[in-house]
Amino acid sequence: MDESSLEKRPVPLTKSRPAARPQAAPPAPAAPALRASDADRDRIADILREALAEGRLTADEHADRVDAVYRARTVAELEPLVRDLPAATGARPAAGPGPVDPYEAPPALAENLVAVFGGATRRGRWRAGGRLNAFALFGGVEIDLTEALFEQRTVVINTWALFGGVDIKVPENVSLRSTGTGIFGGFDVDGHESPDEGAPAVLITGWALFGGVMAKARRGKRVRDLRAAG
Repeated sequence: MDESSLEKRPVPLTKSRPAARPQAAPPAPAAPALRASDADRDRIADILREALAEGRLTADEHADRVDAVYRARTVAELEPLVRDLPAATGARPAAGPGPVDPYEAPPALAENLVAVFGGATRRGRWRAGGRLNAFALFGGVEIDLTEALFEQRTVVINTWALFGGVDIKVPENVSLRSTGTGIFGGFDVDGHESPDEGAPAVLITGWALFGGVMAKARRGKRVRDLRAAG
């Protein structure tokens, strides 16, 4: 075949594609917030108590922060409450060796008092740990701390009163606070701050639904008198 008879066909030009850029990996999901434990809340409450005793916080500031402590669900919610205090920043000088403070004992397991169509009572000379749970369903729970030995500086009493009642008595020189709520019921806590430095604090939390929670100081009963007697 004659070469002149061949048609000169255009050779298609192919464009080279640019090299594909590697796609960035999707951002890793944020780690879930660390949940706060009861021990975490008690530790922050102890720092706030020390700040109140040293005059770094007013009574109102202390009460507001303690309320926030026991409503906190994560560690991140607890940290801002003590960010401006020495115990949290490391500015507090280290304490030298000294006598063991019985209030600084490690927190014990919570004690449970349950009353269902009946009653449950804790009174007399007994050791009150850092946490108590009281549940009353068509029944009544009585907690009398007037002769108790306080093993912790802060005692938290979680209450649930459903068509029942929880009655709490404390010595008159103990701080009494509340963050509880009544729904179609009453949450009556006669709160006050103790004038005695180093006195324990009792915090009442929980719910009263068609029931009632009452807490008040018993006049004439004081923690230091009981300690001296013991």
